[in-house]
Amino acid sequence: MKIVFDCRYTRTDRHDGISRYTAGLVTELAKLHPLTMLISDHRQLDLLPTLPWQLVSAPTSIREPFVAMQVNRLNPDVVFSPMQTMGSWGRNYRLLLTVHDLIYYRNRTPPREFPGAIRLLWRLYHLSWWPQRMLLNRADAVVTVSETTGALMAAHHLTTRPVIVVPNAPDAAGDPPVRRRTPETGRLVYMGSFMPYKNVDTLVRAVAELPEHELHLMSRVSESEQARLRTLAPQARLIFHNGVTDEEYGAVLRSATALVTASLDEGFGIPLVEAMSVGIPIVVSDIPIFREIGGDAAVYVEPTAPGAFVEAVRRLAEPGEWAARSARSVAAAGRFTWHLSAERLLAALTEQASATGERQKTR
Repeated sequence: MKIVFDCRYTRTDRHDGISRYTAGLVTELAKLHPLTMLISDHRQLDLLPTLPWQLVSAPTSIREPFVAMQVNRLNPDVVFSPMQTMGSWGRNYRLLLTVHDLIYYRNRTPPREFPGAIRLLWRLYHLSWWPQRMLLNRADAVVTVSETTGALMAAHHLTTRPVIVVPNAPDAAGDPPVRRRTPETGRLVYMGSFMPYKNVDTLVRAVAELPEHELHLMSRVSESEQARLRTLAPQARLIFHNGVTDEEYGAVLRSATALVTASLDEGFGIPLVEAMSVGIPIVVSDIPIFREIGGDAAVYVEPTAPGAFVEAVRRLAEPGEWAARSARSVAAAGRFTWHLSAERLLAALTEQASATGERQKTR
């Protein structure tokens, strides 16, 4: 079976969510079966494992609908893409595409960094389900990252193809999980964007009522958004890191009381698993995807109620509570590893490649 893995969504500087999913999966999948990576920029190799690769056009190129013509030259049996937009016109192989979430059908505000024309197209695309159905039904199977997203896809009849769950996972931690009975500091950590559906305002209002704690906001954020959040609750102790390395993030996270998020919608929630994997409890919105990830380890709260977050954080100070949540967190995070996800993906790829073989036999 010849596998080609589409790595063209890998960043060239530091990983974002799709890029990290790509790198984590391709690294572990290659340990299980030989494969060839597709790249569109040599700089992507800096964030990818040392594996055979082929340079093809970028996923944003006008040539993308016909990228299969380039991929066909590699004679693959099956191709996996970590996005749903990979071109497939004229392909001679089985194709698996990926849907990470359906967030923007309910929260249609596009990322602020996109150009105006792209933002308009983004909104138009998410006004109806049919463009997504059209994309997904071009594939032979569809991958998604959580049971929650898979259920939503089924509810909205997004594809007639088989849907396989291949979860996200945290990167391997260099140090063992935290083994403390109580938190080291009063830090609360938030890792994520500042888009409206992330609901960061609730966290800021909550920490304003927790004078013994400070909220560390790890991601890049504009000066205007920083000013808005500071004005929202002037007494809140807010620490804006405005982007950190993996090492810096790990150091702050391991010293925290908890990772917190009030997000109203997610496709997965990598920061939750990252925190749990190193023994840091999580206080999170009571939404289905977080229930799936957090299990009995997380503390769940009403996402629009700052007071609920205040009570939940204070509950962690009760005798034995933090230590118990920490231990449960490590156990819960163990369900998510790149190795387990790669095994699931390999099984799906093998099934599709076998379908090709059976079809050829009957011709």
